[in-house]
Amino acid sequence: MFKSSLPPSLRPFGGLARCHRSHRLGQYLGLTVYAGCVLAAGELRVERLFGPEVKTGPYKHPARIEALANGDLYVVYYGGEGEYAQDTGVFASRLEAGSQRWTPPQPIAQDPFRSLGNAVVWQAPDGLVWLFYIVRYGETWSTSRVQAKISRDHAHTWSDAFPLVSDEGMMVCNRPIVLHQGDYLLPLYHETGHDTEFTAPDSAGLFLRYDVRQKTWKPTGRIRSATGNIQPVPIELEPNRLVAYVRRGGNFEPTTQGWLIRSESHDGGWTWTQGRNTQFRNPNAAVDFVKLRNGHLLLVFNDNMNDRTPLTVALSTDRDRSYPHRRNIAEGPYDYAYPMAVQTQDGRIHLIFTSHERTIVNHAVFDEAWIADGGPVHSWLPATPAPSPN
Repeated sequence: MFKSSLPPSLRPFGGLARCHRSHRLGQYLGLTVYAGCVLAAGELRVERLFGPEVKTGPYKHPARIEALANGDLYVVYYGGEGEYAQDTGVFASRLEAGSQRWTPPQPIAQDPFRSLGNAVVWQAPDGLVWLFYIVRYGETWSTSRVQAKISRDHAHTWSDAFPLVSDEGMMVCNRPIVLHQGDYLLPLYHETGHDTEFTAPDSAGLFLRYDVRQKTWKPTGRIRSATGNIQPVPIELEPNRLVAYVRRGGNFEPTTQGWLIRSESHDGGWTWTQGRNTQFRNPNAAVDFVKLRNGHLLLVFNDNMNDRTPLTVALSTDRDRSYPHRRNIAEGPYDYAYPMAVQTQDGRIHLIFTSHERTIVNHAVFDEAWIADGGPVHSWLPATPAPSPN
């Protein structure tokens, strides 16, 4: 676990040691015990999971999280010397149900000849755990394909890799959703341009739809928009009516026109409306969009057109019509990016994200009350820049 960089007077519960001693007390009082610490309703806690000291390479990005059916939390990321390094692989860590410590990250996907990229882990309703990840064949992401593995034992062991999508430029970043009649919808995107700092206007979000009876994946239509878009995140508002928020395309130059893109489907995700700009700012960065168990919608995004800070959560209680409740998970001079959220059986929302130039993986936990009503923030994020990997 991360040793808090805050002075003792500012550390939650007087530091981690006291958090560990609070474990039995929290269970006795009926409170949620989070990584060894008591978490009351209406609170946010943020912890630093892994940084440059973890020997999977200094680069750790993006991190994705899943709440497994056995109660474990499972995190994956791709790591190595850098984003375009040739040594990158997919690594995983687990927080077992009832445990206070995450396991050291271990490799679960590697390629001796090619670099790997974004990884997504997801457990289907039938218990099968899927790992989707990118294999880059050339110098840019526009040469990528998507591969997959499966696990039948809650991600303890994995099958051999198999190709999921062989079309050049196809990528994955977000987990599937289950549609009302049981089929799965996996978000993909087709990135073009062959440029490390620019996404071409014909880049587009799309999906693979999995027929649970025939066990086949079929591609859907694409989301088109003026500047291109990537990394869609869908939810199903009602049978066959879906909404997706999508990262804008383009470059990373300063702009006053950087907006998150929104699209709808009215036929179960097979076709999508033209992507339109929304009220939400977007610095050409990933977002997450989650339908909570009570039907409320959670949008996680960087509320900025040019920088990946702050990292903001917004809550809609009226089916995507408005988002009056907003709070910042992390803010400051560093980058806080590539969020992914999952709601566990106790109602808590677990959010994973990376920071400090993609060298640190962070884990936040909170509930709807913290967003809507306000509450304390207990953060163990580093107050100083990440140590140099050199």
